[in-house]
Amino acid sequence: MASENFVQPAFPRFDGHYGHWSMLMENFLRSKEYWHIVEAGVAEPTTGTTLTDQQKTEIEGQKLKDLQAKNYLFQAIDCSILETILCNNSSKQIWDSMKKKYQGSSRAKRLQLQALRSEFEMLRMKSGELVSDYFSRTMAIVSKMWIHSDKAEDVTIIEKILRSMTPKFNFVVCSIKESKDIEELSIDEL
Repeated sequence: MASENFVQPAFPRFDGHYGHWSMLMENFLRSKEYWHIVEAGVAEPTTGTTLTDQQKTEIEGQKLKDLQAKNYLFQAIDCSILETILCNNSSKQIWDSMKKKYQGSSRAKRLQLQALRSEFEMLRMKSGELVSDYFSRTMAIVSKMWIHSDKAEDVTIIEKILRSMTPKFNFVVCSIKESKDIEELSIDEL
C-alpha cells in the first residue's frame, strides 16, 4: 500500500542552460549523498596493491554510488547530448564533460556577464507594467548574474529598481526613501 503513494522526486532535466541546471543537479546529487563521488570520482587502488576486505567493500560501495549518480545524470541529460560526450565511464567524467562543453570558456563567461550587466543597467519599467512583473524581470537578470558569480548587493538592486520605475510611482519611491534606510532594506522587504 505504501509503495502506491511513493513519488520519485523530480530531477532537473538539462535544457541547454548549464549554469542553472548544474546548480540544481548538484543540489539534487548532494541531497542523495552522491555529490562527493561526482566531484572526486571513485578511488581506484594502485596496481599490485593488496586490499583488505573492508577496503574492497568500500570501493564497491563507491562504485555503486557512482552507478547511481550516473543513472541520475543519464536521466537528466538528453540522449542526443550524451552521445556527444565521449567519456562516460564514470559520473565524474560525465559531469566534467558537460561542464567543459556547456559552461564555456572564461572569456565567453566574461562576455555573457558583461551583456547581463549592460541589460541590468538599461532595464527600465515599462509604461503600464505591473510592479511585480518589473520586479520579476529585474530579479531574473540578477539571478543570471549571480550564476555568473556577480553577487550584486541588495542595495545596488534596490536602488536600480527604485530609480528606474515609471514617474507615476515617484511618490512611492520618495516615501520608501524617506521612511526606510536603503542600506538596511532587503530585497524581500522592498
